Amino acid sequence: MSRSRIPGLNRLFPSASSAESLRIGEILRKETVGGFLLVALAVVALVWANSPWAETYFAIRDFELGYEPWHLRLSVGAWAADGLLAIFFFLVGLELKREFVSGDLRQFSTAIVPIVAAVGGVAVPAIIYLAVVARSAEASRGWAIPTATDIAFAVAVLAVIGSHLPSALRIFLLTLAVVDDLIAIGIIALFYTETVEVVPLLLALVVIAVYGAIAQLYRRFFHLQPTAAWLILLPIGVVAWALLHASGIHATIAGVLLGFTIPVLHKRAERGPEAGPGLAEVFEHRFRPLSAGFAVPVFAFFSAGVAIGGAEGFVSAFSDPIVLGIVLALVLGKPLGITVATWAITRIRRIDLDPALRWLDIIGVGILAGIGFTVSLLVAELSFAPGSEAHGHAKVAILTASVLAAAAASVILGVRNRRYRAADSRRV
Repeated sequence: MSRSRIPGLNRLFPSASSAESLRIGEILRKETVGGFLLVALAVVALVWANSPWAETYFAIRDFELGYEPWHLRLSVGAWAADGLLAIFFFLVGLELKREFVSGDLRQFSTAIVPIVAAVGGVAVPAIIYLAVVARSAEASRGWAIPTATDIAFAVAVLAVIGSHLPSALRIFLLTLAVVDDLIAIGIIALFYTETVEVVPLLLALVVIAVYGAIAQLYRRFFHLQPTAAWLILLPIGVVAWALLHASGIHATIAGVLLGFTIPVLHKRAERGPEAGPGLAEVFEHRFRPLSAGFAVPVFAFFSAGVAIGGAEGFVSAFSDPIVLGIVLALVLGKPLGITVATWAITRIRRIDLDPALRWLDIIGVGILAGIGFTVSLLVAELSFAPGSEAHGHAKVAILTASVLAAAAASVILGVRNRRYRAADSRRV
């Protein structure tokens, strides 16, 4: 039988297995709750930062605590960005590994589409931003700001407007966002690390290697159950984070590296009732609620607060090329890059769009991916000096672009959702 006649093999989004669909659905539910908390706390921070009590907000955000000799004397806002987001990126690394080891992306033919789409969604916004700010060398430092997608925020919007959209689109958005964030953290490591302290870096790598060895051998060599192993691994992970932070590399990268070391059971592995959950499942069960319900919303609270200066200040900010570049890159560049890259890879690989989907669905998801927010705010913190005009304008642009992308995606995907709901009712 020829390849083109094998059902589902050359589809853009082949149907996920039932187990994978259930797992992804559980992740999306937790990220949805986190997305609503994220938006709520970001709004509170923005209102507070522009209220008569703004000094209190900035005093709390800038209050320093920690231990100076270990380079851990940080402001509360920095602790949120460097510390709490490490939990989020640990789950990003863990989720990506699970997808490629035991998920439906373990096959190259399935994985290549969201990976290429994510690359397109990173490259095109960066090019658009650099074209807009071409005359300013300082502004060009923010080229990576519009490259990321906020998983929690985007999923929260999708949950509100897309109850009848195909599950394949939800899986595509989640995978796209995870790969997108992994690319963003790689960009931070390569382009936003100015100086590196060799000794702390080497020590961090040694500790990560020890962490990985224990994670891989905890059951066979140490005779530990997963629920006991994570109690041992947690303090080792904290040490690795502290050492990587002291090296000058952004500490959130420790989260990704540690996530990659966690063993993931293959979906076809024999797992009797006595085996219980694997270490990856235990970590995800314990840390995803912490990430979605606390770490990311708290980071958003301390990062979204920017003094806009009223309606006049908001309007004047758009005279800054940084603002225009970020807004255009996220709202237009993201969907353009994702859609064109997806179309190109389907033509090259001779993959057909599933009959249940339309290219308008892909465009809608591309627009939804223009919600940068969490990682975009993190990159803005690294791109421009805190308190500078460029720093404040970048945050204004991220918030504006995220709202515009959410609104535009709600219109398109809302229409598509009604079409799918009508089709479902006719089948019933």
